[in-house]
Amino acid sequence: MKQDTILVTGASSGIGRSIALALARPGALLHLGGRDPARLRDVAERCAGRGASVRPHRQDVRDRAGMAAWIGGAGALDLVFACAGITASTACPAGRAAPCEPDGQVRRMMDTNLGGVLNTVLPALAVQAGQARDARGVRGRICAIASVAAYVAFPGTPSYCASKAAVDRFMVATGGNMARDGILMSSVCCGFVRSPMTASNRFPMPGLTEMDDAVGAILRGVAAGRRRIAFPWWLAAGSRAMDLLPPRLAEAFYVRQPAGRAGSMPETGGAGDLP
Repeated sequence: MKQDTILVTGASSGIGRSIALALARPGALLHLGGRDPARLRDVAERCAGRGASVRPHRQDVRDRAGMAAWIGGAGALDLVFACAGITASTACPAGRAAPCEPDGQVRRMMDTNLGGVLNTVLPALAVQAGQARDARGVRGRICAIASVAAYVAFPGTPSYCASKAAVDRFMVATGGNMARDGILMSSVCCGFVRSPMTASNRFPMPGLTEMDDAVGAILRGVAAGRRRIAFPWWLAAGSRAMDLLPPRLAEAFYVRQPAGRAGSMPETGGAGDLP
């Protein structure tokens, strides 16, 4: 897999940060995007310490014009990773029998998790479409972090599930078209990954994956050209099975779980974790 020029969003935290560090090596050029300047500077310095050339760029993925200018001006791109994302649970005000999700939270989730991926992937497709094919016929590769949450309709995180489901379907379906043009697209549907995003969770996280293991699975899947990279396999399979149940039966199970009525959780810049 050619990996001389790489662009990563959400590079200041979580999976994005770890992918950047894993790919940092002499000869590699890393374009790293994030919102937190201190954390972005830290990961840039660490990547440079491993021999890579690094171009950090403070950028909000919700800014369509800013993203287009950044990605369009980066030059050739072998690998693009859309990792920026946020998560939050529903809040349950006093006197309400069921959780609710504030309007502002819903829109932030969609604008960041879905809009941010589109603002990354669409300009990247335009760049890679103009690149020459390598010996294997590949122009470039694009990977977006979705979630196992894409497979379920969990009442505790409605907009998170919806945003990740949209990301997964967009990447998988669009990838079917782009593969013929030499652009390989991958959607990552992972479960809980040990990161700042899951650090505040106060409930059991089945299948919790260590960050290094998660990044290894992602990079192997991207190198193999897999359209969907899902892990742990049993959690992904179980989530798909749950989604086949009538909604009322699935909801009866979900609300009995420790996280079924979780309060709001902090937002972070690293995506890919089931809330």
